Amino acid sequence: MSKKTNNQTAKVNWPITILLIIGCLTVFFPLYMAVIIAFKQPSEMTNDIAGALAFPKTWSFANFAEAMKVTDFWHSLGNSLLLTIVTVILAILIHSLAGYAIGRSMANKKFYNFAYLYIVSGMFVPFAILMMPLVKQTAQIGIANRFGVIVLYVVFFMPMNILLYSGYLKNIPLALEEAARVDGATTWSTYWNIIFPIMKPMHATVAVLTAMSTWNDVMTPLVIMSGTGKNTLPLAQLNFQTQFGTNYNLAFASYLLALLPILIFYLICQIRRHFFDIFAQPSYMLHRLLIDHLKSWNYLISDLISCKCIVLIACIFYPGLPSLF
Repeated sequence: MSKKTNNQTAKVNWPITILLIIGCLTVFFPLYMAVIIAFKQPSEMTNDIAGALAFPKTWSFANFAEAMKVTDFWHSLGNSLLLTIVTVILAILIHSLAGYAIGRSMANKKFYNFAYLYIVSGMFVPFAILMMPLVKQTAQIGIANRFGVIVLYVVFFMPMNILLYSGYLKNIPLALEEAARVDGATTWSTYWNIIFPIMKPMHATVAVLTAMSTWNDVMTPLVIMSGTGKNTLPLAQLNFQTQFGTNYNLAFASYLLALLPILIFYLICQIRRHFFDIFAQPSYMLHRLLIDHLKSWNYLISDLISCKCIVLIACIFYPGLPSLF
């Protein structure tokens, strides 16, 4: 009986494993090309496949240093971090509150049903239709700057985030709020002390989606902040594209520099997750849990998939990465 159980446990799902390997290779190949080209000199660039895949003759960080000068890297990085962090914080605070108010009232009042449909329908409005009116309005109001971009981001991400928060609220029983009201808690204190902490998984989802969209956005800063000298990293990378072509060596070096903050953020989150998974357990379970962490492939596969997803999203939003293919 024990041998049969061990054989069932050791069985490998080969179709899924092969699919994961193919997916990893598919994502790693553009990243490999980006790294190789970032370290090459323009004279080493060739049109044949063997030359494109070959390692550079000399490994030098000259392209990275030049890319940092061309993009004014530290200034652009500061602007991108400011826009991303402030937008994420405001999105979590405002959209979660709006999602709670709408989600809990939809069943009783038709007005909130209409408000929900009206807000969510904003997901289907193309940005190109709103671009020119927004440029004129922000200029007239005097918010054609970083503040105006943050306001627009909070508005743009509201439909998706309210959809997510309203859906997640269905998993939170009303009995928690009713018990809080019986104990004398107000709606405001009930939300901040009970509902808001329970929605931590959805806060994380909203934070990731909002941060990735804000970090990689080009159009909004381009049309709102053009001419102000306040470039973000994606906006500064347009300097590598001219009417005569694209400097791929500097462009790919700049793309890799732009990926570093997101990869560092991912690694920090993974370290914190593993740390709390291990040390949040009782002492008698630590030994067993450490062994499970070392033996289990689930953590490794999940980490690989998460890392590949970050790289894949970066390739999608940074068109220069997969442009050779």
